[in-house]
Amino acid sequence: MATERLINAQQEPTMANETTKTGADSPFSQAFGQAKSAAEDFTRIFSELKFPAVPDLELLLNAHKRNLETLSAANRVALEGAQAVAKRHMEILQQTVSELSETVRSFTNAGEPPQAKAAKQTELLKRSYERAVANTRELSDLISRSNTEALELLNRRVSEALDEVKTLVEKAGIKAG
Repeated sequence: MATERLINAQQEPTMANETTKTGADSPFSQAFGQAKSAAEDFTRIFSELKFPAVPDLELLLNAHKRNLETLSAANRVALEGAQAVAKRHMEILQQTVSELSETVRSFTNAGEPPQAKAAKQTELLKRSYERAVANTRELSDLISRSNTEALELLNRRVSEALDEVKTLVEKAGIKAG
């Protein structure tokens, strides 16, 4: 039923041609009607489904509580990781600014020949690049460790939840059989 409406809507003129229509003929009204009809169809289908009785409501509520606790712990780990990354990033930035100030002071030495300044600049550029790569790697490792720890918490809980569902289904099968 909803599929037929969707096909009919696709076969109707484009919105560009319908800009002059108002009221029930407008594309918005048609789309709203289709959405309302689809929602009614969904409600009807959902109401016809028969769900088995919940064998142990307290067990189910406890499982849900553990799910929320695990999500909270994973969020805390992720937040702590983000804070550690931000703190380290700020330290790196302060270190870089300090080194840059020293470098600028060293280049103001007028007594050095141009070749020596060029060699010094090249060495400085090389060290800066190597430090930037090391800092990026360090920040990446911090992020990776934090994400891995949070994901391990979630994976462990999903495994436990699936075991709990299996137990519930087995208990329901024993009572029904």
